[in-house]
Amino acid sequence: MIDRLDEFRSTEEHDFFRTYKRLPVAIKRGEGCYLYTDKGDKILDMFGGLAVNVLGYNHPAINEAIVKQLYKYIHISNYFYQEKQLELAEKLLKRSGFSKLFFSNSGTESTEAAIKVIRKFFLGTKKKTLISFSGSFHGRTMGALSLTARKKYRDQFAPLLPEVKHLEFNSPADLDKNIDDSTAGVFIESIQGEGGVNPVKQEFVDKLNSLKSKFGFIVAADEIQTGVGRTGRLHAFEHYGLNADIVILAKGIGGGLPLGAILGNARVEDVFTLGEHGSTFGGNPVAAACGSVIFDMLNNGLMSKITELGNYLIARAESLKSQFPEMIKEVRGKGLMAGIELNKPGGFVVDAMMEMGVLVNCTNENVIRLLPPYIITNKEIDIFIERFTEVLRSAN
Repeated sequence: MIDRLDEFRSTEEHDFFRTYKRLPVAIKRGEGCYLYTDKGDKILDMFGGLAVNVLGYNHPAINEAIVKQLYKYIHISNYFYQEKQLELAEKLLKRSGFSKLFFSNSGTESTEAAIKVIRKFFLGTKKKTLISFSGSFHGRTMGALSLTARKKYRDQFAPLLPEVKHLEFNSPADLDKNIDDSTAGVFIESIQGEGGVNPVKQEFVDKLNSLKSKFGFIVAADEIQTGVGRTGRLHAFEHYGLNADIVILAKGIGGGLPLGAILGNARVEDVFTLGEHGSTFGGNPVAAACGSVIFDMLNNGLMSKITELGNYLIARAESLKSQFPEMIKEVRGKGLMAGIELNKPGGFVVDAMMEMGVLVNCTNENVIRLLPPYIITNKEIDIFIERFTEVLRSAN
């Protein structure tokens, strides 16, 4: 009998562009915070589909929303009013305090929309420069990739979008040196995910807010990985008082289905006019129905639970730092977004943890990144800590 994993590998080798380094397992189903392989192995998912499956797998409220909507329609053109889009929009704008939104399919598409808002807002002026920061990741389409400051993602696709600068993250001096009357927009992740769960410093935000007051550029907060409650607030930038005009969302907003959005404040709410932007699948009604469930849960106590669980996770990780100072350099993060920076490359941890039935991710070469579902419990956090302890001990 052919092994299912071997069958998958053979098919992919024959049919797919080589873009993904797949994990050596064949997943049959998911339940709660766990994935189950075709061989019956149980895997604790501390990665949540890369911050997407915020309510885990097979959540009854998500499933009910999907089934209820699919029996109505799974897609109609955005030429029509759609009840689930309107329902989610009302909840999102009320919770966020922003004025208007646009629904997309993904984070990179939302970033492209934000670029277009800024370009049009300053059309005909000398404000043309877009700024992002070292360590950033904003997506893989050409505009979003132009903002992404990580060479391994971008250099082989040049030439990219002109009038883009990459400044040093968390350097107020670099802001002072490079921001001026030509600056149109600044794209910033308050906690860089791909960059190693790297938080912004308060003095950096304060300087950026001050320069915005002086030069009048637009600030776009990239909350693709950190938004929708991930850090214990709706958006991570709220922890730092960043004066954002645009918020870029995706991943967790659809609870597992493709959905993204940009939010705009009163300053930018009327930039687009009819026909200037659109998305065939943006705001898909089934995905929007799932998003509505997530916001109902965030509004009914889930947000405080994220903070509580996150504090427990980070405290337990900090205790490991004390136990293994030669292995762990630093623990960073907020809410259920944690990064454990090692003193050596972290690929061995991912492999060893998978062997022990726990899925983690390594980013920026040596940072173990944790993005578990919001429904995780202290018991499951303890399982992760216990097995991670064994890996550290055996590698010590």
